[in-house]
Amino acid sequence: PGGAGYIGSHAVKALAARGETVIVYDNCSQGHRAATRHAAAVVEGDIQDTAKLTQALSSHGVGAVMHFAAWLSVGDSVKDPAGYYRNHVGGALSVLEAMVATGARHLVFSSTCAVFGTPDTTPIHEDLPKRPINAYGETKLAIEYALPHFETAYGLRSIALRYFNAAGADPEGEL
Repeated sequence: PGGAGYIGSHAVKALAARGETVIVYDNCSQGHRAATRHAAAVVEGDIQDTAKLTQALSSHGVGAVMHFAAWLSVGDSVKDPAGYYRNHVGGALSVLEAMVATGARHLVFSSTCAVFGTPDTTPIHEDLPKRPINAYGETKLAIEYALPHFETAYGLRSIALRYFNAAGADPEGEL
């Protein structure tokens, strides 16, 4: 989910370039439909629509998911924490439930360095305390905390990518 956004579209392009069959699931509210041009198929749908996610994973035989679907404004998360919890946590649970239902067992989750809040030292390293200071970071961390439980219960393997604001242009100028 989230293949029409900035990071997701770059991942789609890179995976397609190495010969992977990429299926994008996105509602295109935060991204651009044109950015999915390298995908084998695009399914437009809401991240919280578990039934539609399950159908998309099942019909395309998806075994691995890269989850980039999220809202991205820290400021907005302070103004609308309920919306962020609903979209981030509720949406991620929909993705995880669809994966479990279809047997997809590998997840790459796009998290954030905002899980660290205001770190005591820089550079930030993985064993620093996680103390998010807004709903954006807190909701991403909530998902990270859920992932090991999905591995224990369902055998779903995952990794969380934590990065700051990604920036830059596609070298070919396509994205």
